[in-house]
Amino acid sequence: HYLKKHFGSSAAAQLCKDIGVGETELAHSQFVYVWQVDYAMTYLRNVSKDAEVGVKAASDYKLADLGFLLGYLAKFNTLGECLAFVIAHPELVGSFSDIFLRNEEGILKVRWLNTNKLETDKYSCQFLHSIGSLMTFAEELTGETVQVKDIILAEPKRKTPFLAARTGADIQFDGEFFEWSIDHKYLSLPITFKFTDIALSPVIESGQSYITEILDLLRDCAPELPSMEAMALTQKISTRTLRRRLSAAGTHYQKLIDQVRCQMAINLILSSEHSIEAISDLMGFGDVSHFRQSFKHWIGHPPGHFLRLHKG
Repeated sequence: HYLKKHFGSSAAAQLCKDIGVGETELAHSQFVYVWQVDYAMTYLRNVSKDAEVGVKAASDYKLADLGFLLGYLAKFNTLGECLAFVIAHPELVGSFSDIFLRNEEGILKVRWLNTNKLETDKYSCQFLHSIGSLMTFAEELTGETVQVKDIILAEPKRKTPFLAARTGADIQFDGEFFEWSIDHKYLSLPITFKFTDIALSPVIESGQSYITEILDLLRDCAPELPSMEAMALTQKISTRTLRRRLSAAGTHYQKLIDQVRCQMAINLILSSEHSIEAISDLMGFGDVSHFRQSFKHWIGHPPGHFLRLHKG
């Protein structure tokens, strides 16, 4: 949404193509892979040429964007309880980094540990995006202005006007680590958001869940993916009914097949554990040239180009 708003629909469409997922399928997904979010943020930095774009994009978010997570947040009474849930469940909310928490005289300090040794500018974007997201959701949850006390950045001093205005924090540079802190008084704020105004359910809508169901079945079968006829048999429906259901949800079977194969290939490429030839074999292609052609069909570029884009 941020890409569409600031850089046009073509930029958003290109991103979806690069990460191997259609916009319809993306909107219907409960989860995405961490590497897809990582790639999206790298793409956003490259398109914007803005070191503050992570916190800017996060400031556009709305609680309604959280989908099934709202069903969990609705159970809590204070902001601190919501934050504790987020920290305790990275498998639900997603996580880029290991963190170290400590309390000092009424201040909660959250230190990010760059265990994956990411480049500083990339890690900084993810760190600031996380702060911006948490603040945006916190203010909507409580109806109050929430401020960060301190932000420590392990990078040389630069201008951060948006970050300073958005967080109200004392921003320090050339630190040994990335860290942010918040006063306990904010964590004790009561949740005032009217969850009754939003349909709460850990299950997505029926039309969306059907796409998710088919994708899950395909991933379980990978790399030997069933034909449309075979999938219809497992669903105990006709091929025509399967085609109609997917069409009603805004997609078609071959598109889902390509999405699963593409994402599997990209995941193997990013693991850096296999050569292109080995990945071709693992995915059941008869020869590597066929794999290269298929990959180029999926995202418009050969495998090596994607890897260079990700590292760049």
